[in-house]
Amino acid sequence: MNVLLLGATGLTGGLVLEGLLAREDVESVVVPVRKLLNSAHEKLRQQEIDFDCMADYTELFEVDVVVCCLGTTIKAAGSQEQFRKVDYGYCLQAAELGRAAGGRGFILMSAIGASSSSTIFYNRVKGELEDAVKKLGYPYLSIYHPSLLLGDRSEHRLGEAIGARAMPLINRVLLGPLEKYRGIEAQTVASAMINEACSLAMEPVAEQVVQVRQYEDIVRLASGTA
Repeated sequence: MNVLLLGATGLTGGLVLEGLLAREDVESVVVPVRKLLNSAHEKLRQQEIDFDCMADYTELFEVDVVVCCLGTTIKAAGSQEQFRKVDYGYCLQAAELGRAAGGRGFILMSAIGASSSSTIFYNRVKGELEDAVKKLGYPYLSIYHPSLLLGDRSEHRLGEAIGARAMPLINRVLLGPLEKYRGIEAQTVASAMINEACSLAMEPVAEQVVQVRQYEDIVRLASGTA
C-alpha cells in the first residue's frame, strides 16, 4: 500500500511517519514538505512543494490512502485568515487531489468540538473542513476527534503544557459521556491512524464508509482490537 502523509513535521504526523515506515505492508510513504526532513528511509519519498501551488504536484497524490495531520494555530499562522488557509484550504485541496487520483481512503485529524455551526472560530473551521471532505465521495473516510494531545512538541505552547500536567488527574473524572474530552497521547492517535490506514489494504471497502473517531474508539484502534 502507498500512503501520502500531510503534516509529517508535527507532533502526531511525525509519529505517524515513523510508524508507517516500520510497517511491512506499507510500500511507500509520500511526504510533501516545505523543507526536506532530516530523515532517510528506502520507503520515504519526500518532495519539497509550494503548498499554494499544490495542484502542480498531482502525481504525488496517486496513492491508496491520504493521512492528513496538517494543522497550525492562529498564533503561529499570524491571523485567522492564514489559519483558515492552512487548516481548511490546504487540507481540502489535498483531499480533492487524492480523490481525483483514485484514492480509496482519507484519514483526517480534526478536533473535539469541530462543527460548522460552532461559534468558536477554530472549531467552526474544522467542522467546515469535515463537511467539505465528506462531499468528495471517498470510499472510506475517517475523522479523528481527539481532545488535548499529549507529547513532546518541538514548539512550546504554554496553555497546552499546563493542561498536559493537569490531564492525568482530570482524565480520572471524565467518565461516560465526558470520556471523549480526555487528553490522549499523540502516540496513541498515531498508532490508531496507522492501523486504520493499513487495514484498508486488507479489507477493501464495498460501500462508502464515514467514521468519526473519539477517545475510546481511538484507544481501541491503537491497540489493534477495533
